[in-house]
Amino acid sequence: MRLMFAAVAALTLLAGCKAAEEKPASVIAVPAGAPPAWTTIAPGGETLCATGTPYSFHVRGGDASRVMIFLNGGGACWSGDLCDPSLGANAYTPFAEMDPNNPAKMGGVFDAGNAENPFTGWTQVFVSYCTGDSHLGAVEAAYTTSAGKQLTIHHRGKANVQSALDWVYANYPAPSRVFVGGGSAGAIASPFYAGVVADHYPLAQIVQYGGGAGGYRAGAVSGLLETWGAFTDMPDWPELATFDRATFKTEDFFRITAARHPAMRMHQFNNVDDEVQQMFLGLMGVSDPVRGLMQANLGDLAADVANFRSYSAAGEDHTLLRYDRLYTTETDGVRAVDWVRDIAEGQEVRSVSCGAEGCN
Repeated sequence: MRLMFAAVAALTLLAGCKAAEEKPASVIAVPAGAPPAWTTIAPGGETLCATGTPYSFHVRGGDASRVMIFLNGGGACWSGDLCDPSLGANAYTPFAEMDPNNPAKMGGVFDAGNAENPFTGWTQVFVSYCTGDSHLGAVEAAYTTSAGKQLTIHHRGKANVQSALDWVYANYPAPSRVFVGGGSAGAIASPFYAGVVADHYPLAQIVQYGGGAGGYRAGAVSGLLETWGAFTDMPDWPELATFDRATFKTEDFFRITAARHPAMRMHQFNNVDDEVQQMFLGLMGVSDPVRGLMQANLGDLAADVANFRSYSAAGEDHTLLRYDRLYTTETDGVRAVDWVRDIAEGQEVRSVSCGAEGCN
């Protein structure tokens, strides 16, 4: 993703809904002694990828009492030149069947063979991403390319995520713990969907985690959300009404869910010099270093949300859970894998920052 926006002079990614009509697939059982495998679910109904191709997500069966829901990342689009895959801008992942939406080809928490994997034995639901809207869209948007070509993009992030949630609800009616996480674009949406899941499972412990989206301190955020229809088909939450759409920030999803579910533990991981976030900020006209903007955002959230904790690691990497650096990253004496494991197990963690040792 680090090179895909080089020629683009535009805005950038900030990366209860309608349910699918079709009956969810049955629960996926794991035979005793068998290695866990991924199964692809094609929900149909109202789901679609950006250009109208079918949507699908992936499930790896495991313990019915512990469910991990992961919202994948993969860019964004908001103009004809970015949204048309034939133009080769590579601004987002437009199809569900592409390798970036295949957890079987990923490391980190999706590597079932790693003995340190915090989610060994869990049921894992990998929510593919192919709508260019940070999993939050709910409109059919008409765009025109610079060459005059007309196209319609299906920003159906909400419907797609809801199809995966409906499958989880139908097949896992009473989990004791649900981890709602996301990377990049999925990190932006993760606090919102953690609130949606908490509404459905009032007796379960819901924990939230987002990775690689903490530095978007820019006025363009609210406009992008409006373009994608993020405020359309929202649940009827009174907490939403207290925020102004014209000045909405991605961090406001944390504040809204925290107000609705004050006991929920919420978390964010970032590399302080994240190259991808820095590039996105530049395309939004923000030239300040991402490190300072991120620090300001994290400080605001720590002040506003009592149960918010963060992990700020050195370096320019982007996101954590999909990569084996989960097992090698250590900051201020805390290994990232141990921090994530404690989150998954519902334990309270402390905020960690490379500031104590120098973020070089």
